[in-house]
Amino acid sequence: MTSLEPTLDQEQLNHSSHAVYEHEHDEAGNSMFGFITFLLSESVIFLSFFAGYIVYKTTTSNWLPSGVEGLEVRDPTINTIILVSSSFVIYIAERYLHDKNLWGFRFFWLLTMAMGSYFLYGQAVEWNTLQFGFTSGVFGGTFYLLTGFHGLHVFTGVLLQGIMLIRSFIPGNYEDGQFGVEATSLFWHFVDVIWIILFILIYVWQ
Repeated sequence: MTSLEPTLDQEQLNHSSHAVYEHEHDEAGNSMFGFITFLLSESVIFLSFFAGYIVYKTTTSNWLPSGVEGLEVRDPTINTIILVSSSFVIYIAERYLHDKNLWGFRFFWLLTMAMGSYFLYGQAVEWNTLQFGFTSGVFGGTFYLLTGFHGLHVFTGVLLQGIMLIRSFIPGNYEDGQFGVEATSLFWHFVDVIWIILFILIYVWQ
């Protein structure tokens, strides 16, 4: 009877460890599912904006404000290339974190933040040079609404990246899971895809 006690204790310990792992796995999975649901709800908002923009553009007689012939494309194209490229950079950062290389993660994560910040700076410069405002007809209102709402998401993404970067300096913070980094990265990819659609609608389709 005595010889069986260690075996039973080991089985109980294994079962307990497995239960803890299952709980942590389910919690991480549920968190990611909830975050994906949030992104889907954001997608619905953007899609409604896209649909409204298309309807207004195809039905409004005087679409562009008076004195405006179109939008300058060169600088927005550069900003687009930088923002889209940041999706590849943040993926590299994730791979470094997966390989437990924190300094590699920090470098590419910080580079992603810099690229996102440059995009916001470029957008601010563009706004300052435009010859129309938010109240300049339907086009002015929809332009600032779409680019501003997306810019808010970019700003939020940079803030989230900053939080994840700070947390990387907490010893052992990412040893038990990387949900924050994965969710932030997914959010950033979402922001980039939304901008590609916006760029096509606003700057390419003129």
